[in-house]
Amino acid sequence: MNASLKKFYIIAWLFGLVFYFLDYVVRSAPAVMIPELVNNFSTTELKLVSLIGTYYYTYSTCSLIAGMALDKFGGKKSLFAGALILGIGCLLFLASSYSGGVAGRLLQGAGCAFAFPGCVYLASKGFSSKSLATAVGFTQCIGMLGGTAGQFIVGPWVEEGVNIDTFWLWSGIITVITAFCLFLVIPGEKQSEVQPGDAVKKVGYLEPYKIVFKNPQSWLCGIISGLLFAPTTIFAMTWGVAFFEKDKGFMFHDAAITSAMVAFGWVFGCPLLGFITDKIGRRKPVLIGGAILMIFSFLQLLYLPELYPAKVSMFTFGLGSGAAMIPYSIIKEANPDYVKGSATGAINFITFGVTTLVSPVFSRWFGKSLEASSGEMHFQSSLLFWIAGIVLAVLISFLLKETGSKAQLQTLNA
Repeated sequence: MNASLKKFYIIAWLFGLVFYFLDYVVRSAPAVMIPELVNNFSTTELKLVSLIGTYYYTYSTCSLIAGMALDKFGGKKSLFAGALILGIGCLLFLASSYSGGVAGRLLQGAGCAFAFPGCVYLASKGFSSKSLATAVGFTQCIGMLGGTAGQFIVGPWVEEGVNIDTFWLWSGIITVITAFCLFLVIPGEKQSEVQPGDAVKKVGYLEPYKIVFKNPQSWLCGIISGLLFAPTTIFAMTWGVAFFEKDKGFMFHDAAITSAMVAFGWVFGCPLLGFITDKIGRRKPVLIGGAILMIFSFLQLLYLPELYPAKVSMFTFGLGSGAAMIPYSIIKEANPDYVKGSATGAINFITFGVTTLVSPVFSRWFGKSLEASSGEMHFQSSLLFWIAGIVLAVLISFLLKETGSKAQLQTLNA
């Protein structure tokens, strides 16, 4: 691919970051408007949290469709479709019925499934392999800025009495506009631009996934990423505000800010850890180091809470959880280049498949008992649940093959 075309893909990637930013705003905002959504959909808090969680059902399954679409149809059509679906899902949240809310949340998950794979796809065409992990880390940084905005900014708006319908209306309008911008700026992919190894695109739609899913390293990457993602997506972005309010006795404003500090930590952790792993040419040490930082942050919050405030603990946790993005680089390096779209779709599917499985377990064990058993012991047991998952991720990480640039160089010289 010539240098000028690479520049066009970098510009397209920047527009893709806007889509990904909106993805995380929409993903995290419901956590700070639970009472308002309960009234809007005429339901209970527990059912409302279940409604919010339906996002991950379509997000995980449509990640496979997104990866397939990127490999088969390119970025232009795929990202346009994803952003348009997300915009429609936001507008459906204006409905006052529970079924309308479920439909809207399902469409939000389906549309958002195209955001990250699309950005990685565009980045892989615009950046060299030596800087790909940094670009992927920066992509996630922008997403987490959206997650932070979805709580830091939207939370105070709701607290000040801003109508949630206004938020969902403008979210829908801006996302639809973004969809058309993506369609205009992403280069059209002609057959002449296809790389020699991309001849696999002529075979069946499922062939790239056969390649990816037959590779055990792909499954390890997805499971590790899922176990590291789950505490941020399920705890911090869904349940965190309620747990800090009811278990720790925080005021709503402080609970919202404390939970949002995880996403704020990601803003710095994702590009920082991505840069470090590119710099040292190794993936596994940074991945394991980030996970260990997550464990120590939660242990400090539980057993040494006076050492520094909960906001700092959650920020540090978010900083370390940026390691969840490193498997996204590993899976691309562990599979052929011509299935890069499907590889990202596959890891998204496995990652959020783990989230989809863990979410109802956490809700049943700890969410249902939040009102009746609220207090320090309830908070402690809920965090120990997540620590156990992170420890499991560290253990599985030792089974991964190192794919960093130094390992690739050693392989070539062997």
